[in-house]
Amino acid sequence: VSDLRASALAGPLDVSRSMFDLRSPPHRFIKRYDSVSSVPSSSSSRKDSQGSNRSLDTITLSGDERDFGRLNVKLCYVSSVEQIWITVLHCKDLSWPSSCGENPRICVKGTLTLPKPVHFKSSAKEGCNDIEFMETFVFAIKLQSLQAVRLVFKIQTQTPRKKTIGECSLALRELSSQESNHWLDISPPSK
Repeated sequence: VSDLRASALAGPLDVSRSMFDLRSPPHRFIKRYDSVSSVPSSSSSRKDSQGSNRSLDTITLSGDERDFGRLNVKLCYVSSVEQIWITVLHCKDLSWPSSCGENPRICVKGTLTLPKPVHFKSSAKEGCNDIEFMETFVFAIKLQSLQAVRLVFKIQTQTPRKKTIGECSLALRELSSQESNHWLDISPPSK
């Protein structure tokens, strides 16, 4: 009985010794492990290179943003009556998706990002290279409240359907009674 036990245990001990005992030189096992671990690293590096290709695409797109158009606005704060005057003058070199048609009707929607946001919207104009709005919006808001917020503009198509085609924003830290003129680069809408 003891002889059978010894021979029965000899097989498994030999297997365990050859596979798991690190003192014996089972180089094949270690090499196999290295090759397995290198497979994910090579595939992950391939993913990284694809990821960097994607980021190059993003860089290319952000380079195109310069040609997306510009919005011209004027700002003024009349401290005696605590009013901000926002004049939307015009959009230059505006581009829009072909899905919007050749000459969609376009408006500018503005938002003062206060805790309770203040919204306003220009009238819709026919889309062209230089869209003139010449519209002034006046809001009674304390200067201290305005200096910590942004003025965000969304350029939207009204026809064939409402769609934001671009946006830009401006910090209101330096509002003064002296009217300031701003040219804002329009970028594609954030998702």
